[in-house]
Amino acid sequence: MKVTGAALPFLPFCQRLLPGKLPDKLAGLSLALLKATALEIAILAGHLLLYPSGITQERRASVPIPAPRDGAAQLPTQAKPPVVLMHGFIDNRSVFVLLRRSLAQHGRQQIESLNYSPLTCDIRTAAELLGRHIEDICERTGSKRVDIVGHSLGGLIARYYVQRLGGDIRVRTLVTLGTPHSGTRVVPLANAHPIVRQMRPGSALLEELARPAPGCRTHFVSFWSDLDHLMDPLETACIDHPDLMAQNVRVSGIGHLALPVHPAVATGIRQVLDTAHTEAETAAHAGGLTVA
Repeated sequence: MKVTGAALPFLPFCQRLLPGKLPDKLAGLSLALLKATALEIAILAGHLLLYPSGITQERRASVPIPAPRDGAAQLPTQAKPPVVLMHGFIDNRSVFVLLRRSLAQHGRQQIESLNYSPLTCDIRTAAELLGRHIEDICERTGSKRVDIVGHSLGGLIARYYVQRLGGDIRVRTLVTLGTPHSGTRVVPLANAHPIVRQMRPGSALLEELARPAPGCRTHFVSFWSDLDHLMDPLETACIDHPDLMAQNVRVSGIGHLALPVHPAVATGIRQVLDTAHTEAETAAHAGGLTVA
């Protein structure tokens, strides 16, 4: 999946800053990085404005869902399980405003976000909270399974629930966005926070996730970006586990904050959820996937 940030008014100026004798490939990479960084800054500014609206847990009352756009392909409503959205580190549900709207416009009747406290110090504890939240959703909706979309740390929490707490019974599809599945080395000074230490390569928690998981019923799809500044190395956002039915989808040209916001990524997520494979189909098609 190749996505491109919106045109930027200062782009010609940035181009003039690039040395004229740089190889075309290097110049192109530098320009892409400039565009992605500018987009990240714009998204961060917007998200800071929205952040207060997502601090509290969302109400469970039903909300009218916008009618699907003309011509939008849909599965029958009853075939679509609830979608649970999990935000990243020191964030809240406001990060999913645009993705939530996109899913609702394409027929998702039940979409819920879970806020976990920024003071949470253990991914395992957050995964247990997620499990209770999903049981409540299933009881209220009558659905036996749910789909989860997790951004960054949220994807790791959801994966722990699926693999280590028996959540594969409840989770049909887990989509992760920029999640450090193998650990990230970025920002060493952040190690003061225990959850950051759990996201480091070789942590006890990541070693747990590397253990055998025979018979896991959940289908995993990981979206990873080639310009994700929080993933070091970049490929840590890919899932590599012999027992998991997993696909890795490469996204080009955007950074970490853009993953839950960009419309092209939202389209990819909808396609994943609306064409979720049965266990047999997924097993037959398991493996890496790169969309250019």
